[in-house]
Amino acid sequence: MLQKFDERNRDLLININGELLHRDKAGISPFDSAVQGGDAVWEGLRVYEGRIFKLIEHLDRLRGSALALAFAEIPSHDAIIEQIKRTLVANTMRDACHIRLTLTRGVKITSGMDPRLNTAGPTLIVLAEHKAPVYDKGGITLITSSVRRPAPDSMDPKIHHNNLIPSILAKIQANAAGVDDALMLDQRGFVAETNATHVFLVAKGEVITPQPVACPEGITRAVVMSLCKTHAIPLVERDVSLTEVHRADEVFCTGTMGEIAPVNKVDGRTIGDGQTGPITKRIGELFRNLTKTEGYRVVD
Repeated sequence: MLQKFDERNRDLLININGELLHRDKAGISPFDSAVQGGDAVWEGLRVYEGRIFKLIEHLDRLRGSALALAFAEIPSHDAIIEQIKRTLVANTMRDACHIRLTLTRGVKITSGMDPRLNTAGPTLIVLAEHKAPVYDKGGITLITSSVRRPAPDSMDPKIHHNNLIPSILAKIQANAAGVDDALMLDQRGFVAETNATHVFLVAKGEVITPQPVACPEGITRAVVMSLCKTHAIPLVERDVSLTEVHRADEVFCTGTMGEIAPVNKVDGRTIGDGQTGPITKRIGELFRNLTKTEGYRVVD
C-alpha cells in the first residue's frame, strides 16, 4: 500500500495560524516546537458531503492531549472549526477529503526542550487534502513488527502526540517485507495496534479488540464498539495474544484514514478463507451508513 500523488492537491492552500499559503510556500519556523522535539498533538479528520465525522470527539481528544502536555494556550473548538471551514472553502473541498490537524506548543526564543522557551504559541496547522480511504477494501496484509509500542509510563498513547518514530520503524519493516502495514505488540507481548490503525478480530462469532493500554483511544474504534453494542454483535475488550490473531476467523483494522479495512493475511497466515468475513462486512456497512448521515456540518 503506497499512497500516490493526487493531481487535485497540486495547488493546495495550507492554513497556518489562520494564514492561507500555497503548499509550496507554506513554512514552519525552525524554532517551532514540532520541529525542535515533536512537541505537538494531532488529529486526522474525514470529510463526507460537507460534514466532518465525529469532529467534536476529535477536538476533545486534541484538547485533552494538549492539556496533558501542559500547553499554555489551547484554541477553543469554535476557533479551530472556523479555521477548518476557511481551509475547506479556500480549497473548494466538501467530500472525500482528509484533514491533518496539528497543534504545536509554538515557537521558541532559542532551541531547547524547556517549554519556558516558548513565548509565542501555539501553532495551529490545518492541512486538507483530496484523499479517499487509503486501504484496499478487498483486504490488506500484515506482518508482526519487532518494534514494540511504548508503555504508558514512557510515552502514554492517551496523548495523541507527534512522536511517531516507533510506528515509522514498524512501517519500514512492513515495507521491507512487502506487506501493507505492521502489527505491533505492547511491552508484555500482547497485541496493541498496527503502525497506523486499531485492530479487531473475530473468533466464533465474537468481536475481540485489545485494551487501549499501549494504543490510542481511537475514535473510529469507539464507533465500531458502539455499533457492535447497538446491533447485538458480541464484543469483548481484553488482552489479545498473537496466536489468537493467527487463528482468527476474521481480522480488520479501523481508523479515520482508512475507515474499516479487512485483513487477509498476517505473518504469511491466511485469515479465515482469505476473503472479507461476514461480520467485517456487516460492520463496514453499518459504519458507511453512519458516515452518510452523521457529522458536523462545516461546508455546504
